[in-house]
Amino acid sequence: MKVPLLDLHSQLTPLRDEILEAVTAVIDSTTYIQGPEVVAIEEEVANYCDTAAAVGVSSGTDALLVSLIGLGIGRGDRVLTTPYSFFATMGVILRLGAEPVFADIDPVSYNIDPEKIIEVLDRDTEKTIKAIIPVHLYGQCADMNRILEIAGRYSIPVVEDAAQAIGAQYPTSEGKWQKSGAMGLAGCFSFFPSKNLGGIGDGGMVVSNDTDFAEKIAKLRNHGAYPKYYHAETGGNFRLDPIQATVLRIKLKYLESWHAARRENAELYKTLFAREGFVANRNVTLPHAVYAWDVTDNQNYHIYNQFVIETDKRNSLMQWLHEHDIGCEIYYPLCLHQQKCLKGQIEYVPMLHAEKAADRTLALPIYPELSDPMQEHVVTTIKQFFLQ
Repeated sequence: MKVPLLDLHSQLTPLRDEILEAVTAVIDSTTYIQGPEVVAIEEEVANYCDTAAAVGVSSGTDALLVSLIGLGIGRGDRVLTTPYSFFATMGVILRLGAEPVFADIDPVSYNIDPEKIIEVLDRDTEKTIKAIIPVHLYGQCADMNRILEIAGRYSIPVVEDAAQAIGAQYPTSEGKWQKSGAMGLAGCFSFFPSKNLGGIGDGGMVVSNDTDFAEKIAKLRNHGAYPKYYHAETGGNFRLDPIQATVLRIKLKYLESWHAARRENAELYKTLFAREGFVANRNVTLPHAVYAWDVTDNQNYHIYNQFVIETDKRNSLMQWLHEHDIGCEIYYPLCLHQQKCLKGQIEYVPMLHAEKAADRTLALPIYPELSDPMQEHVVTTIKQFFLQ
């Protein structure tokens, strides 16, 4: 049985006619830059995330980049983030001439460890760290209560990299649940096709409860112009395409059901792995929804953008699965602080938990349309690997 890591055809098929009609309407309108579809998806995403504003941009990377530009990050500044994330998290820092500073991850959630953040900030005696970027990795929020408390103590703005976590929720200290992206100064989403809410190309969004900051982002995404042809500051061409906007509007209507299906698939995996003895024998460590203690059916505490297992036989297991036509992927094989582009630019500091995760983690198929027999085949095939 062939089991792909992701099957976008199965998502597209029931939506194809609706998408074609909407895209054709945009083409026929000849409004190809900004326009009503972009305005509409901004309003709908802001409503979904319960934020005061949302600004459509050209990608998740550009969402992070324009947010840092909005904060005035530049040469001589440092930005604190996780070493275990997609390159864009660090790349936007480097593009602005700033320096990335890393705090190790929590080994259970794989998100940045707040206590390690404190250690880094305590060493920053000259107060060169101008922003903190926590990443909500794999579809689960970082420990934002603690992170925001620490950031507030040091008066440092927080920009959430929520590229993998639109719709994930976190229980705040006030006893209510908040959506990812709505807790820091800004939240940054990616609409890359593989995401839970994915377009038919690149796209992104910045959400914020600070309307002044959101207005600034809206100007910066359009070369910093306001009004047209008048530039008080330098931005870039970071606009969201209206064709992407109209597709995202259609898909947003189904997002909650897709989250629910991913959570059901995650629970089935856990049941199957336990039944086959993996949990008891500790051959494989399964993902853990850290903030699930008070969850109800309406609360998407973990949206499972990826279902990531951990094993000390990761590389040989990956090869075995590929040989048996089962899709899997390593997110991420090399930590950010180990990347060649940083060599000689920053002092290497070991990040033990992040480096261990990079050596041991493997993502299995988790998309909503994944069938029970396909999941059973995945787990059975993994069992056969360990019985060799």
